Amino acid sequence: MSTALICVPGPTGAGKTGAGIALAEALGGEVVNFDSRQLYADFPVITAQPTPGERARCPHLLYGLLGLTQTMTAAAYAELALETVAGVRARGRVPILVGGTGLYLRWLLQPMAPIPDIPEAVRRGVREDCARRGAPALHADLAGMDPALAARLHPNDSQRVMRGVEVFLASGRPLSQWQALTPPPRDLRVLKLGVGLDLDELTPHLVRRIGLMLDAGALDEARAAMAVNADPAAPGWTGIGCAECLAHLRGELDLEQCVRQWGANTRAYAKRQLTWFRADADIAWHRPGEHAAMIAAARRFLDA
Repeated sequence: MSTALICVPGPTGAGKTGAGIALAEALGGEVVNFDSRQLYADFPVITAQPTPGERARCPHLLYGLLGLTQTMTAAAYAELALETVAGVRARGRVPILVGGTGLYLRWLLQPMAPIPDIPEAVRRGVREDCARRGAPALHADLAGMDPALAARLHPNDSQRVMRGVEVFLASGRPLSQWQALTPPPRDLRVLKLGVGLDLDELTPHLVRRIGLMLDAGALDEARAAMAVNADPAAPGWTGIGCAECLAHLRGELDLEQCVRQWGANTRAYAKRQLTWFRADADIAWHRPGEHAAMIAAARRFLDA
């Protein structure tokens, strides 16, 4: 039998945490995180992880797992999440995935071809070559590297042409061969209940939330993390809010600049999340607080 999953995607600050808890309480569920920044143990406030009071209302899994220097790939997350979901099901509970990292959710629901990471130097070189010579010339190069892919692409499709060239240069193997290695779909039955607002309506909420995070001790949290590792290149510091707080504590930004930059970067991130998730026609969108409608939809899904 297929595993039934309820997913709650959406942009940062839209109310996903409250929706996930409401669903878990109504359905006998457990919340499973799919937000890449909420994996970091040192930043529960800055990354808006569920509070102790919220965690007491239902089980919350895959929060605060990583140290400052650790990373998590989408593929590794998917394997960990599948194990976690299996545990939830074994306990007779409903897995409710909540988060805003679209790539994590995509890897969990549909494993992708195991294409190696592309070094930034290779990606930059291909991009500069395309800008200098044009996409059709790069397409001609691709035809010698990956004839099958080149035959499917228009010579002016610069993004896909560059992708094909960079994969070949980095791995020595045609992208079309990597794509043939894509695993079959997972045996999952999925309901996606998005929580979101238009960006202009969401923005004031994001600004207020930064103030609440500062009131809740965001800078103290960052100071404590600095005592462990103050390297701004450490993966844990690269998240929005974490980087700005570190820059302020290092004397690189005053508090007003920190808050302003934090707000601008958060808004830009929310915009990217909305673009990503709105491209998914399977998401049924709800406004913050529309928990009754989400619960009703989830019950219909589980009963089907």
